[in-house]
Amino acid sequence: MKKIAFFIVALFMSVAANAQFEQGKGYLGASLSGFDMGSENKEFKFKLSAKAGYLFSDDWMALGEVGYEHHEHMSDGVVIGASARHYFSKNGLFVGAGLKYKHAEAYNDLLPGIHAGYAFFLTRTVTLEPELYFDISTKSSNFHSYGLRLGVGVYLFKDQYKLKR
Repeated sequence: MKKIAFFIVALFMSVAANAQFEQGKGYLGASLSGFDMGSENKEFKFKLSAKAGYLFSDDWMALGEVGYEHHEHMSDGVVIGASARHYFSKNGLFVGAGLKYKHAEAYNDLLPGIHAGYAFFLTRTVTLEPELYFDISTKSSNFHSYGLRLGVGVYLFKDQYKLKR
């Protein structure tokens, strides 16, 4: 009986996720990271970012991002960036690549990067999105970063944000 119930739940989740990544839908998200593993200096730091995106084709999303980074022993910085994300077989697994510009008091940096994650649907539109990332500094290898980012996303259906008359 447990096997049948598990199969039904898994089937329901895959069908629910199947319709989420269609062309024309919007996306709003926020993420927190501070779990960098690439820095030689083991200082306290965290990164907070907000994202907005649009599915311009089935399984393909364009994203814009703004963020804030706090470092214990360095100047804080702001980040703006753009990226693209591709979802695989409508199950929530995604990969992406992008480019960020980081401005801090001490320096400015351009950060090309890649990421991979999973959009786990909590409801029909709200997701929990753990993600692995790798950002490459164009200034110095001391500023490369990779780690785990935890995010929350909301997928907006086409009819959800139309004005009603």
